[in-house]
Amino acid sequence: MGERIKKLKKIRIHREGTSELLYSAIALIAFNLLLFFVLDHIHPLARHIILPFVGGISAFIWISMLNFYRCPIRYFNGDTEKLVVAPADGKIVVVEEAEENTYFHEKRLMISIFMSPLNVHANWFPVDGKVKHVEHFNGNYHKAWLPKASEENEHADTIITTPDGQDILVRQIAGAMARRIVTYAKEGEECYIDEHLGFIKLGSRVDVYLPLSARACVTMGQPTTGDQTVIAKLA
Repeated sequence: MGERIKKLKKIRIHREGTSELLYSAIALIAFNLLLFFVLDHIHPLARHIILPFVGGISAFIWISMLNFYRCPIRYFNGDTEKLVVAPADGKIVVVEEAEENTYFHEKRLMISIFMSPLNVHANWFPVDGKVKHVEHFNGNYHKAWLPKASEENEHADTIITTPDGQDILVRQIAGAMARRIVTYAKEGEECYIDEHLGFIKLGSRVDVYLPLSARACVTMGQPTTGDQTVIAKLA
């Protein structure tokens, strides 16, 4: 596809988390201030004992949220032709042939990445190409690593056609805790490795369905780094 066009947003905190981080900081500060005045009214000693403990918990909660919404700036080094890179941080939970009956109605090489709440939850495009189809499905909230989660959970599908005409399906899946899937992909737009596909909040999973001719480059349990780890090579 020639030289890749870089349309990267140089952000350290993902835009999906800016409002949540701001509102949660205000709420936690207000709660601690209120607790300060209440404890001071009850007994000054209680303020010195309880307030540091509650303040520490509040700081831990906010820092955990900050960690969840972090968005490292990444660039894939090297030629991306025929490569499929990990769309998410996490670990490989599925590498197998599976029937895909929503679009392709045939067996595909399925590679799945599970993201824990501690992982970066930004998602990247796994291949260069053109967005062919985008669709969102409501559903259940089974634990993301269960096989039935791929079809029964709330999910968002993005089909990408590579420069040589191969269709790749990327499925963002909500987990037991996740309640929001964001997809930036738009039908008809060109897309590139290094660009954000979307974002999933809390524990979740991303499935990639590839042609059977593709060769997997990862194994079960292997950790992945979004936009960095090569998970497969296309024929």
